[in-house]
Amino acid sequence: MTQLPTPAGPAGRVHEVDAVRGFALAGILVANIGFLADPGHAVSGAMPITDGPVASAIAALVLTKFYVIFSFLFGYSFTLQMRAAERAGASVRARTLRRCLGLFLIGVAHGFLLWVGDILTLYALLGVALLALRRLRPRTAVITGAAIIGALTLLWLALAAVAALAPASVPPETSDPAEAARVLAMATGGPLDFLRLQLGLYPPVAGMVWLFQGPTALAMFLFGLAAGRTRLLEGLGARTRLLRRVQVVGFGAGLPGGVLYAWSLPRGGAAELAGTAVNTLTSLLLAAAYVATLLRVVRRYPAVARVLTPAGRMAASNYLGQSLLIALVFTGYGLALGGRLTPVAVMGVAVAVHAVLLALSALWLRRHRYGPVEYGLRRLTHWSSRSLTERSVGGYIKS
Repeated sequence: MTQLPTPAGPAGRVHEVDAVRGFALAGILVANIGFLADPGHAVSGAMPITDGPVASAIAALVLTKFYVIFSFLFGYSFTLQMRAAERAGASVRARTLRRCLGLFLIGVAHGFLLWVGDILTLYALLGVALLALRRLRPRTAVITGAAIIGALTLLWLALAAVAALAPASVPPETSDPAEAARVLAMATGGPLDFLRLQLGLYPPVAGMVWLFQGPTALAMFLFGLAAGRTRLLEGLGARTRLLRRVQVVGFGAGLPGGVLYAWSLPRGGAAELAGTAVNTLTSLLLAAAYVATLLRVVRRYPAVARVLTPAGRMAASNYLGQSLLIALVFTGYGLALGGRLTPVAVMGVAVAVHAVLLALSALWLRRHRYGPVEYGLRRLTHWSSRSLTERSVGGYIKS
């Protein structure tokens, strides 16, 4: 079985997963940064970056494409954690519940303090659901995930049909300049102002994340579960013919679907709902094409994997690190540049933030086996009454 030539990590890790996760972090960053770069527009308008070519490109190529990769990898990694628990003779249920509790608590703190669009609380809740579904056969998991995606697509199409038949009943979204100015002033006014804004925004936004991203994330968890059970990603980079087919289908359907989605968003009403329906399907195909392309690239250019893998090994730390650095640049926590940079400049900040985190991840892992957040989650996940007793009498527990 061919493995990516990447830095050595803890036993049991799959380097293909780490490389893809490190790549997906870049897309997550690009998708999220606009909301703090121009928070007033993001809260009162439809797009995280002011309308224009940059916004269109992000909608077509990035939005909804990378969180599905992350969700798929969560399901895949769940199977790796199950194997680790079984090798250790530990309870899969207890370990998973403790890990999900840790994710949920970190997510709540992340949502209130840094980024209202936090995804960790959703992953924690769906992780419990995945625990209950862990014994599904791969075929059943794929069918169930496909049924969820199909149902979502039909729901959006039905809503689009209703909006088309009764357009007057679906008023177009309009931004409120006064509200946008108020939000921007709070975001950039100072640390306490930004915290007050977060306290008001996070609860309703968290509910929207759970409602609108939850079903798709659950479907991707199930796909990842099936892929992990069959070890799909392990050595996949050597299956060139399969990867080429994924690229042809993924880019062939995913790019037009993304363009349609970008075109539909500013139009609202039936057009936006229909675009969302199409995007529900095609975003998965485009995401698959991205992953296939990455696997082919890193097989040909191993240095790419060496750059991406450290960030993938400590993805949770990087995810929180992105939010922290973005907040320091754009909010009252730091430079308060929110609303001042052009979309192109915002993308430049995104590139700089990702480069800094890639470098810091590589440096950190030269001396540590796990990222700081991963270390804390691991300690909680592996916690037991026996280990607690050993620590209380001075025993040393190897992490």
